[in-house]
Amino acid sequence: MIDFNEEKKKVARLSVISNSFLVLSKFLIGIFTGSISIISEAIHSGLDLMAALIAYYAVKNSATPPDKEHRFGHGKIENISGFIEAMLIFTAALWIIYEAIKKLIFPVNIENIWLGIGIMFFSSVINIYISKRLFSTADKTGSIALKADGMHLLTDVYTSAGVMFSLFIIWLMEFLFKGKHFHFLDPLCAIIVAVLIIKAAYGLTKESFYDLMDTSLDNSDIEKIKNSIKSSGLIISFKNLRTRKSGSVRFVEFDAIFDKNISLKKAHDGADEISKKIKKSINNASVIIHMEPCDEKCTNEECGENCVKKLDRDKI
Repeated sequence: MIDFNEEKKKVARLSVISNSFLVLSKFLIGIFTGSISIISEAIHSGLDLMAALIAYYAVKNSATPPDKEHRFGHGKIENISGFIEAMLIFTAALWIIYEAIKKLIFPVNIENIWLGIGIMFFSSVINIYISKRLFSTADKTGSIALKADGMHLLTDVYTSAGVMFSLFIIWLMEFLFKGKHFHFLDPLCAIIVAVLIIKAAYGLTKESFYDLMDTSLDNSDIEKIKNSIKSSGLIISFKNLRTRKSGSVRFVEFDAIFDKNISLKKAHDGADEISKKIKKSINNASVIIHMEPCDEKCTNEECGENCVKKLDRDKI
């Protein structure tokens, strides 16, 4: 059996190592070339590094087993980490815009443009690889912390491409129009980078809040749950289906309606069978089933809609 917690920690550590290297490289080359857009990218990578550290802390501690004070486990740590990461990104984006405006007012010459283009290209290649690893593991484990980290790196790929483009245009324009300077394109690109960062931070904030507010699972997961319940030959109907997500754990609760003459053991075995099917259909599910006898009054609308007897009558 695959240990998803170890896999999550392994890919989170890889992200920390790669971001540490990129932050140092970009800062040194940004200072050397005098490019504010490369320095802004270094800041962005610095935030990616902080995000990677937060993600590593979150995935490491969210796997802690439930205790007396946290009966539902520690999965919410991942959602909180996503919110913290988003706030850091907003702050950095505003700082980048501030620095870019200063450069527009007080322009600075850019030297060794091709060195800047080189580090941006190298950064993009590394981040494409790491982000794919993060997204792949996030999809398998349902980890929002790793997904957030992957989003940061993917945004970094796009912004690095923007910086490469602006530096190339500056070089091209100054080559074609000797004696003229187009350094204003560099801070303009940095502002565009900041806007992209803000957009990513907004999406991350929204998703983190959804899970913190115990929003239901998406429709595809709910359909899988309903199909698993309906596949049981013992259950008559179900009602009060509630779902939520905490970190990578998906919580599912509902009332299962059985024939009133069925034995408790048989009903319990039926509930266990449904629970196993749900856990097989969606990753990392925690299922709670409350068993009820059918009173045949059908006063609950949801129970009536899911009633096997009613569905059979409708087919006739």
